[in-house]
Amino acid sequence: MAEAPAAQDKGHTDPRVLDRRKCVLRYLLDDFAASQPDAVYAVFEDGGQWTYAQLRALVVSKAAGFARLGVKRGDHVAVWLPNGREALITFYAINYLGGVFVPFNTAYRGSILEHVLANSDATVLVAHGGLLDRLEGADTAAVTTIVQLGQGTAPAGFAVHAFEDVTGEEAELAPLDRPIEPWDTQSIIYTSGTTGPSKGVLSSYLHLYTNAGPESWHFVGREDRFLVNMPIFHIGGLGIPFVMLARGGSIALMENFSTDTFWDFVKRTGCTTIFLLGVMATFLIKRPPGPEDTGHGVKKAFMVPLTEAAGPFHERFGIDVYTIFNMTEISSPIVSEANPVKLGTCGKVRPGVDVRLVDGSDCEVPIGTVGEMIVRTDRPWAMNSGYHKNPEATAKAWRNGWFHTGDAFRCDAEGYFYFVDRVKDAIRRRGENISSFEVESDVTAHPDVREAAVIGVPSEYSEDEVMAVIAPVPGATIDPVALSEFLAARMPYFMVPRYIRVLPELPKTPTAKVMKAELRAEGITPDTWDREKAGMRLKKERL
Repeated sequence: MAEAPAAQDKGHTDPRVLDRRKCVLRYLLDDFAASQPDAVYAVFEDGGQWTYAQLRALVVSKAAGFARLGVKRGDHVAVWLPNGREALITFYAINYLGGVFVPFNTAYRGSILEHVLANSDATVLVAHGGLLDRLEGADTAAVTTIVQLGQGTAPAGFAVHAFEDVTGEEAELAPLDRPIEPWDTQSIIYTSGTTGPSKGVLSSYLHLYTNAGPESWHFVGREDRFLVNMPIFHIGGLGIPFVMLARGGSIALMENFSTDTFWDFVKRTGCTTIFLLGVMATFLIKRPPGPEDTGHGVKKAFMVPLTEAAGPFHERFGIDVYTIFNMTEISSPIVSEANPVKLGTCGKVRPGVDVRLVDGSDCEVPIGTVGEMIVRTDRPWAMNSGYHKNPEATAKAWRNGWFHTGDAFRCDAEGYFYFVDRVKDAIRRRGENISSFEVESDVTAHPDVREAAVIGVPSEYSEDEVMAVIAPVPGATIDPVALSEFLAARMPYFMVPRYIRVLPELPKTPTAKVMKAELRAEGITPDTWDREKAGMRLKKERL
């Protein structure tokens, strides 16, 4: 077994920058495979599992196989795989060599695929065979070698190797020219481009560790088994396996989130901790009650964002609910206590982070006033290292020494933060500033609404009118009049959407974010219902 560097080899005296053995994948894997070889690291949908010793053996064999293909430390390797054993082993094998893991969304095709291929600087692409036809006729930039998983036909001109053949022996691994350090780049994660090309977030080992590690999410421990139900090209699907490895804990890998099979899966795999992003919690709480509501073994759930479903979720399923604010680029600066009672909060600032809410000139706004959240940490390398090959975006995001999130928040006198909107998604209607996020929260509170996107559309008077684009719960029919009456009882009159459009499903980016830019471009379509034309006019109450 390869020997990890000794603690005294840290080479610096900064206590905020961890020893590489605590946060660099290669050394974590070596140490835990030696200290707890029979402890379970991963369990799978089919009932299989890996111990730490088995995990290391698989990773080292695959790393040796990649080394035979010429992959070495610092190389960027593009990975285009769905969730599963192969994706996880590939991720860890690349990092074991000191290479950079660059995952692609499996929905990529056309121009966005060409963009990330060119941006990645990868010469090796690990891809599922069923995706390879999308490379036909595409500009594949520097890629010369394809490692193919499963059936499919790669275009001519590439050196193609079957995934199962890319193996080797540990003895074949050449010694590292220097240790892999906490500040070395571990991954490049592409953020969804709703208004422009996707940006590649440069993440160091220490960034991924800090993002959701033992200090940031202190209530998640080694004894927990964390459900991984997000794709590996997402920070949730990539980060959670790594930070549970850093804890010496375990994961359960779900290939695709499904409300129908969710509770059965978490019970069978022994999950204690889950992460529910976006409408996942809404989907679960809107299912009819059943025997699976109890006895599932889950103790903790992250709910992001925290909606009205939080209280009923805690009561119905017996699970403590936490919430956070986080992004691919940062490291959980805002974290809540268990079962927060302040609806809509993201929590308070955690230790080690500075947070400010500022105006467009980076001047701090008063308590209770909406401003853009900007962040910095006292730990070097605890946030992103910029955007790969995009110095303009890096400089804009990191101006004045703070990372600018692009998200509008307010903070109350007790230090609780509340997400208001993406700065670019705010709506201005007849002198009133409206948060699309707040309107969406109320719209999805209706039992027949599965998901919603709220946008501003041009008004015949001035500024914007509010439009809600919604998708119903399966089997339900949306009555716009009834929905408007429901909303009128819950929100100020000026926030109630004038326009309602019903779609089977909302359009999404490859990372499952609603494409509001596309909905804005479509605007008021022939199938859009107009509340005012229907005779429902809401006015300010006279006091």
